[in-house]
Amino acid sequence: MASGTETSGSGDIGRTLELLWDTGRRPSRGPKPGLTLERIVAAAVEVADREGLGAVSMRRIATELGTGTMSLYRYVPGKGELLDLMLDRVQRPSENPAELGDGDWRSALHALGHATLALYRRHTWLLEVNQSRPILGPSALDGMEKVLTRIKPMGLTDPELLSAIVMVDGYVVGAARTQVYAEEAERSSGLTDAQFWEAQEPVLVKAMTSGRYPVLAGLSEDTFGPGFDHFEFGLQRILDGLEVFVTARKSAAPAVAPPKGSACSAPPEQPS
Repeated sequence: MASGTETSGSGDIGRTLELLWDTGRRPSRGPKPGLTLERIVAAAVEVADREGLGAVSMRRIATELGTGTMSLYRYVPGKGELLDLMLDRVQRPSENPAELGDGDWRSALHALGHATLALYRRHTWLLEVNQSRPILGPSALDGMEKVLTRIKPMGLTDPELLSAIVMVDGYVVGAARTQVYAEEAERSSGLTDAQFWEAQEPVLVKAMTSGRYPVLAGLSEDTFGPGFDHFEFGLQRILDGLEVFVTARKSAAPAVAPPKGSACSAPPEQPS
């Protein structure tokens, strides 16, 4: 992963929206038959997946496609707009509703967490993009519509529903970054994770037997082992918290009074 950060929405916003929603003028047939915006974006994603976002440039993508750089500018104005097209492309939701689970809102958010983690693992360059102000294309809105449809029965307000999604996404981004950074450290150092900790073991053993860290020294042997799924544990605790909130909200909801004139609202009969 490169250390630099790209920003969504850094190109011409109006032109980007035209390209995302296919509302702009299509280029006339270019000098290279078969060159399309779809192929350009797909090639850019492939380069970013293999080599990182820093390797993506108009010149490089033109080379990948075997055409001149100027030919690409007939389809997309520059890298800023291309980046937003790439972001929308990789966010295409599955057409299969089962991808978000087959149960209630909790199973949907649980599936969303794992699907989002898989997305960041497939496209690690996403962690290099500042998406605080995203350009919303059809894929992004399709995905949002799909998730909101599944979690609407939570009975929360609309801002709270959005916040639930943001909460899960924020947790996943942090977990994905930790995983990707660990893998990058292994590649760059040439040391496996086991070798890295073995190098520290003599000093750590002395520290643990010094009596200075009694709580750390008393931890079980499997505390730092690979067998515990930290991602799943954290995701489940987030869902637990949301479930408590949803239950409390439903309990606090006022009972709906029966309509006037109905049998339920009629006064009780007086004994004769």
